[in-house]
Amino acid sequence: MTSINKQTQCATAGRIAPLGGHTRTASVPVYQASTILFDSVAQLNAAHASYAQGSESYTYGRKGTPTSLALCEALAQIEGGFAAFLAPSGLAAIGVALLSQLSAGDHLLMVDSAYSPTRTLCDGLLKRMGVSTTYYDPLIGAAIEDLVLPNTRVIFMESPGSLTFEVQDVPAICRVAQTRSIKTMIDNTWATGLFFNAFAHGVDIVIQAVTKYLGGHSDVMMGAVICNQACHRSVRTAAHDLGQFAGSGDVALVLRGIRTLSVRLREHEKNALAIAQWFEQQPQVLRVLHPALASHPQHALWQRDFTGSSGLFSVEFQPHYAESAINHMVEQYAHFGIGYSWGGFESLALPVHQSHLQHIRSHAPPKNCLVRYQIGLEHVDDLITDLAQGLSLLEKMP
Repeated sequence: MTSINKQTQCATAGRIAPLGGHTRTASVPVYQASTILFDSVAQLNAAHASYAQGSESYTYGRKGTPTSLALCEALAQIEGGFAAFLAPSGLAAIGVALLSQLSAGDHLLMVDSAYSPTRTLCDGLLKRMGVSTTYYDPLIGAAIEDLVLPNTRVIFMESPGSLTFEVQDVPAICRVAQTRSIKTMIDNTWATGLFFNAFAHGVDIVIQAVTKYLGGHSDVMMGAVICNQACHRSVRTAAHDLGQFAGSGDVALVLRGIRTLSVRLREHEKNALAIAQWFEQQPQVLRVLHPALASHPQHALWQRDFTGSSGLFSVEFQPHYAESAINHMVEQYAHFGIGYSWGGFESLALPVHQSHLQHIRSHAPPKNCLVRYQIGLEHVDDLITDLAQGLSLLEKMP
């Protein structure tokens, strides 16, 4: 098939379910199904045998319907992978990916700036399973080879980092992994497949918190694991053995969200860059942690590997501002909600204090108060007015 633009993929991918079976419509019908009915026992047995051999046959609702397989097809196309599997949250998808490649006695290299629940999973469930974890500096690049042990099976990346926005040298890390037969994974939620083609840079497995930009409307929880062909069987087995799936209603919402993904991401990018550049000019700000800014320490890496930036970044404030003052400023915003999520249409602000960063050991995180901003689809002038009023209030705080 001729290569097509990512924008076109968002509009077309998955619109015809991979296995057919429904009337051709612009939007894939919602199949609310647990039981799949067959015309004969022979037909049921044939479907089961086909599934057991690796085909995505319809056998039971948890293992796929035309609705869910349409989304899986779309996600695989957008990320550039071989196949995709759904989970009820981004964290569940991370669990599926890790459990698909790790066993008792194995060693995991986990980026130190990862999404906090990922660390909890490593220090809890994986540790109890007998999997050891070493946290590595996100700026390590090819020097990660020095941390590889004989039993290292997985290197997990997240670029940029979840709160502190370090950009990793993904190709360099993947080259090391390939020479040592180590599987690589990346949480690609910030950029999505539109702005970072992880598979083209050597990654084996991509995780998406579909809750964020792919859903785009703050009304669905979902995750996805997208893999290359070499990892297909192991990821498929883990996802299905763990019973990971997503309901048809949520799947339909994500299919709808994907259709506008490219348009929304460009608007998030434009608004966020304008606001990040504005923040850089404010005296209350020490620095802005946004990879697309020339001031970012890994801006050159971002320019080399990414084709765009999303709406999420952090602002580090001057050291003399107390946590209470930062909290009060955020609480007074008119257009920024306070919440953990991001990637939706609405703007959010989340104070990130030192207690949130104290677990980072491999490199020096910011030492002052941060606010992580998710820039939504409101008009940028209204958002800047709101932020300017917040800074004015901050100046008056004792």
